[in-house]
Amino acid sequence: MSNNIIIINGPNLNLLGEREQSQYGSITFDKLKENCLNKAKELNISLQFSQSNIEGEIVTTIQEAKSKFDGIIINAAGFTHTSVAIRDALDIYKKPIIELHISNIYKREEFRHKSLISDIATGGIFGLGDNGYILAIISMQNILQNENR
Repeated sequence: MSNNIIIINGPNLNLLGEREQSQYGSITFDKLKENCLNKAKELNISLQFSQSNIEGEIVTTIQEAKSKFDGIIINAAGFTHTSVAIRDALDIYKKPIIELHISNIYKREEFRHKSLISDIATGGIFGLGDNGYILAIISMQNILQNENR
């Protein structure tokens, strides 16, 4: 059974701890990454953690993931609502995908209520703060174990 996953983070998530703490909490990006890597190690999962503010880099990461990773956890951030290119790359991936958001996008501005990737994701987690990342890792492990029975 393979447990090789990637967490892809979109624009401005590198500024966690500095920006809109009422929405995103006080955890820093580095601490979030550390927490995720520790959880993955505990669960015997190989985890890569990435972040980009550039749409094309995220598309390339998703395309390259096809041959490297068994599952994608993605917090596309602002690109969730705007990027057909990221959606198309995820649609081509054809393996488990978990859409993740720290805040509850459905309790925010109207333009954030539409996700271009929800309908192709295996599942989604939103509004649970940075704990959503840990839940996504656990959920992806469960998805991969069930698919490999």
